[in-house]
Amino acid sequence: MNYVVKELFIYPIKSLAGIRVESAKAEEMGFENDRRWMLIDEENQFITQRNHSNLSQFYPKIIGDKISIRHLDKNHVFSISETLNEPIFSKVWDDESKVVEVDKSTSKWFSEALGFECKLVKITNKGDRKHSSTKLDTTLNVSLADGYPYLLIGSESLNFLNQKLDEKITIERFRPNIVISSLIAHEEDLFDTFHIGNLQFKNAKPCERCIMINNNPEKGLVNKEPLNTLSKYRKVDNSIFFGTNIICLNEGEISIGDALIF
Repeated sequence: MNYVVKELFIYPIKSLAGIRVESAKAEEMGFENDRRWMLIDEENQFITQRNHSNLSQFYPKIIGDKISIRHLDKNHVFSISETLNEPIFSKVWDDESKVVEVDKSTSKWFSEALGFECKLVKITNKGDRKHSSTKLDTTLNVSLADGYPYLLIGSESLNFLNQKLDEKITIERFRPNIVISSLIAHEEDLFDTFHIGNLQFKNAKPCERCIMINNNPEKGLVNKEPLNTLSKYRKVDNSIFFGTNIICLNEGEISIGDALIF
């Protein structure tokens, strides 16, 4: 069977809704404009759907050199290149992350929409956040994603899960960057190094999942699935896995329809 790219997603702002794209530029830190921004609170702690499930109701759109955010009946636009100068030192989990605020009006808009003080910040330079991979025995330059630059999921992994669920779910629950056609559920866990077009990828490790996948992204409501069902057949020690983290070893373009070559 040929493995083919079925869907591609970028998530400009960490924990907000994603954007389905036809093609994307792959870089070491992840797809261009993927999780280069995030929201932080007054203590410079990053904000996610884990504690604010309604973040899934904020919908970004890239229009030229600007990003438009839609939430309910409100819209806000800021420039992709726009930032203030003063560095802010935050963290993404254990990784020190140097970021800068986008602008005061954007932070104000998000603060009013969410009902608490926050700032929208951006990582601007490669190396402003480094992530140590014990599995790969290396240090990676990464974006503001939880750990690794890319998440890959095979189509059969979702099909297999949906056969076990009373209410079917979509791939958006798992926030992948690359969805491929597959034949066997979770076979992507076992991939090593492979090419998509002229890009070379390497598997880092299967992705541990958290309560976020129980948030219905269309409604911003959290229930017990699919984590409960996954725990019955995808649990190893205290971790539940779905999809696999990968890194990109060079830069270039990837498109829907591209084949995986092993």
